[in-house]
Amino acid sequence: MLEKLRATLAKTRAALKDRLDGIFQSAASRDETLEGLSEALILADVGLATTEKIVQAVRERTRKSDGPEAILSALKDEIAALLDRGPAPPPAAGGLTAVMIVGVNGGGKTTTAAKLARRHAAAGRRVLLVAADTFRAAAQEQVVLWGQRLGIPVHRGQSGADPASVVFEASRQARSKSFQTMIVDTAGRVHTNPNLMAELEKVKRVLGREIEGAPQEILLVLDASIGRNALPQARQFLKVSGLTGIALTKLDGTAKGGAVIGIVDELGLPIRHLGTGEGEDDLEDFASRPFVDALLT
Repeated sequence: MLEKLRATLAKTRAALKDRLDGIFQSAASRDETLEGLSEALILADVGLATTEKIVQAVRERTRKSDGPEAILSALKDEIAALLDRGPAPPPAAGGLTAVMIVGVNGGGKTTTAAKLARRHAAAGRRVLLVAADTFRAAAQEQVVLWGQRLGIPVHRGQSGADPASVVFEASRQARSKSFQTMIVDTAGRVHTNPNLMAELEKVKRVLGREIEGAPQEILLVLDASIGRNALPQARQFLKVSGLTGIALTKLDGTAKGGAVIGIVDELGLPIRHLGTGEGEDDLEDFASRPFVDALLT
């Protein structure tokens, strides 16, 4: 897993490498090292407030006489602790589990829904994919193609239909045919459009009415390549949808992976999954320590 993460984070790690090498290979004092470290983290898109929190924690954990190895070790520990945001959701029970996938168009939302469906199916669960983006025929077709490729049934509605009605019908189908997991790919939302965001709440209410305890998970798919520009998206979705976690995509194509540290810190929202490529199995459960080791080692 670590080698795959290292490959995925290669561009972000390379963006940090020259700055960190210059800091940790110099004969600077601890305070000078921390000042350089602060600058490197800010330039890595971590964000000012989060950078200050991390550097202050490293300062408190180290002594003035400590060298680069001790400072780097403390840095890794503090970032890993910051990224640990509570336990993972409980394992899927024997009944029907519903997962909503939300996010803006182009962020890898539908691909993430398919990868997650593949994972549940591989665990032996009967999975139904729901194409609830009724505004774009191409989006529904993409879900159907994924379903054919993975051998997973897909429920889709008429083009232009109310997404909540599609989810209602899918819920009835899932219950009547004893499906165990339902992955709902919602329409790509413009997070600044109140009407579109309100439809997510409607879908959520329908799921809660039709399936006990649903939705058990609401995952926000964030495109890592846009860095801290993802933060306004996440704030709006968190406010409207009651998110339970983040699925981070396109890490392998960006040098802005450091932004996720600030996003997690500012929102208090855990990362659940990392997209590590375009293949159907390129979805990893997030673990903070391997992530930090791959980023900084």
